[in-house]
Amino acid sequence: MKLAIHYPNFSFPGGNTAIAPLLAATARAADEGGASTFTLMDHWFQMEAFAPATEPMLEGYTSLGFLAGITRRITLGLLVTGVTYRYPGLLAKTVATLDVLSEGRAMFGIGAAWYEKEHKALGVPFPPVAERFERLEETLRITRQMFGDDDGPFEGKHYQLAETLCRPKPVQQPGPPVMIGGSGEKKTLRLVAQYGDLCNLSAPDVETVAHKIDVLNQHCADVGRDPAEIEKTIIFGQNPLDDTDGFLRTMESYAKIDVRQVWVSNRGTDDPASWTTEVCDRVLPRLSEI
Repeated sequence: MKLAIHYPNFSFPGGNTAIAPLLAATARAADEGGASTFTLMDHWFQMEAFAPATEPMLEGYTSLGFLAGITRRITLGLLVTGVTYRYPGLLAKTVATLDVLSEGRAMFGIGAAWYEKEHKALGVPFPPVAERFERLEETLRITRQMFGDDDGPFEGKHYQLAETLCRPKPVQQPGPPVMIGGSGEKKTLRLVAQYGDLCNLSAPDVETVAHKIDVLNQHCADVGRDPAEIEKTIIFGQNPLDDTDGFLRTMESYAKIDVRQVWVSNRGTDDPASWTTEVCDRVLPRLSEI
């Protein structure tokens, strides 16, 4: 099983001047320690379930560009891009740029968006959920077209592009791997089956994730897709250093239902770089054997 590091917190002793050095050191620790993927959030305010909205939050793609220049092997992405925040043609160009500058290490994570407070505060339209999913599907189609050889127009319900020109193309072809975030059974997992290379599931317990994978497999059957083409991944909410043996036993259970990558995060530590180094040293060698 692979290890992914998620970096959701920018509130550390030292204030704003500590943000860049800590982020850089943590990404380098993940890169050098053998983690597979390093992700940030696509938010403009801190999530209120985690900390007050007034706590620091960096813009995601600017931050990933910074990390692309100081890492060498690790995959970089957002967990996950909110579809409402950027016009899809411009988003495709942004992701292609990240892939070129990272020399083929971008991951395109995307979802339907949910944080209404930041939309209202910053003047971003926040359509009803059904429309957000329609826009998500059109965005997936547009980015696929822009990453490929078709520079022609796109005519959708919500987006109309006269040209889908994108130069340079992403280094990865037919484009960076697409990860669709969320576990919704009717819409999200259907989109994963049709467009995704990875799914990302919250992991309250093995039984819940197994059920979600069964639903995904049925959607794959409906659209004629081999479910083995989609990498199953989970977000795990507990610190693997608190009970490493217990964490690894749990991951063995997830591996049995075809989960291949787990995200852990640095919440609750003032030294995320040292935490990441310790996770890579203590947990990753044993996790890689599962």
